Amino acid sequence: MNRLFLLTGLLMCLLSTSCIPHKDTIYLQEKNTAIDSTQIMVEQQKPYRVQINDILNIRIKVLDQENAVIFNPVGETNLNASSSERAYFDGFTVDLHGNIRIPSLGKINVLGFTVEEIETMLTEKLLKEQFKETANIFITVKLSGLRFTANGEVGSPGTITLFQERVNIFEAIANVGEIPVTGNKKEVQVIRQYPQGQKIHTIDLTDRAVMNSPYYYIQPNDIIYVKPLPQKSIGTGQTAVQTLGTIATVLSLITTTILLFTRL
Repeated sequence: MNRLFLLTGLLMCLLSTSCIPHKDTIYLQEKNTAIDSTQIMVEQQKPYRVQINDILNIRIKVLDQENAVIFNPVGETNLNASSSERAYFDGFTVDLHGNIRIPSLGKINVLGFTVEEIETMLTEKLLKEQFKETANIFITVKLSGLRFTANGEVGSPGTITLFQERVNIFEAIANVGEIPVTGNKKEVQVIRQYPQGQKIHTIDLTDRAVMNSPYYYIQPNDIIYVKPLPQKSIGTGQTAVQTLGTIATVLSLITTTILLFTRL
């Protein structure tokens, strides 16, 4: 009888520690009971500041557009908005010194500036060196797509580019095939590029408070890494039924081995 209790207790311990808890698989839970489910989440996204290797799409328009042809890419009229390759060749890449090179204007340092600040900077420079106020200059500066990389426990690891102004962490993960049950949704790492180097930030996707995080919206060149849960390394199963089946197989193997040796 004592052996039966001991075996039952051992099985219960294995089941509780080896299968993946249901709560670890659900996104956006109300972990703080004081939070009202209808509460509006305040966005923490700050204006993005241009980094090295970013590609800028710059369009300069004036009343007499022929005077602005030199500033705009040759393939502008045939630009395929869904093609990252065309964006790469027609865009202005920020070099290792934070500069872009524009015809007639030369090198302009844009590192650490927002796209709105770059628009203002270019407008002032063109009015000073190339055009008059009557030219009615209109400049648009955009990032040529939001490029990010996802690794680890995601459906399709890799690097993709989305042609959107803003992309949150859930949209990014959905575009790389979702996080499987074996992925650790509580400790998703966002590796972000800064002028002084890279930093690793950890967010909990199972907590609704993640929507208030400054890392909820991804930025260009972000790397998203999803760690595997310990259960994947153990290999006992994702659910209690799978775990029980694995344990039963192991016990059966042990019992068979003991019987064979005792009969020799």
